[in-house]
Amino acid sequence: MAAELGRYGIWARPDRATTELAREAERLGYGAVWVGGSPGELAAIEPLLDATETLVVATGIINMWQVSADEAATWFHRLEELHPGRFLLGLGIGHREATAEYRSPLATMVAYLDRLDADGVPADRRVLAALGPRVLGLAAERAAGAHPYLVPPEHSSTAREVMGAGALLAPEHKVLLQTDPSVARETARPVVSRYLQMRNYRANLRRLGFTEEDLAGGGSDALVDALVAHGEPAVVAAALAEHLDAGADHVAIQVLDEDLLTAARALAAVLHRP
Repeated sequence: MAAELGRYGIWARPDRATTELAREAERLGYGAVWVGGSPGELAAIEPLLDATETLVVATGIINMWQVSADEAATWFHRLEELHPGRFLLGLGIGHREATAEYRSPLATMVAYLDRLDADGVPADRRVLAALGPRVLGLAAERAAGAHPYLVPPEHSSTAREVMGAGALLAPEHKVLLQTDPSVARETARPVVSRYLQMRNYRANLRRLGFTEEDLAGGGSDALVDALVAHGEPAVVAAALAEHLDAGADHVAIQVLDEDLLTAARALAAVLHRP
């Protein structure tokens, strides 16, 4: 049984993915909380499920180098028994810059998925962190779909073309409820800059038409604006909706504001309108 995510969820690292956030996200109408920061998110999932009734909790993502497929399967079956249909297993290969063991990424992912199959984890209850066409294709073939990170809406359009209809597409997108563009970019640029040190993100952004000049100096204004929606809640909501218009099914919103709950409430007031 595929997890029902709704149109919007909240993406948060373990220190921000509290039971208070989970309860409030559910109350506000968000369909999911995505817990990032592998491998620590495994221990963070069960309390969030215990604290809620309908909310889906997803890993965004488990790093395949750090958590074995057998361990991930054990967690899946435990949480499925306790909270049927409410845990989504997000998986990824990580980054060669951060992983000494990194090698043969596609083959490693296929072997990991083979092991999950053997351990009885249903394909429709897992998603893959995917950016390029090969892994997007694998996500459509061997999982419910893809959870791309650090992508503008244009990526959702190309990802949908690659994966075809029916596969889940749930991109992450950063937001900042700051109405002064200069202040917003000053806050957002250091966050974006960290990822621009990683070749998979740089390659993906170049595929989408960004230049080396855009990738330099922590990211051009155009790049930062494409990756971090900022402004009034209605302006941010419109930017997030561009992913849905481009073919995404669900958007995992990463709030950069210091007060995550206040921002989530302000966005919910405009995101969930009919």
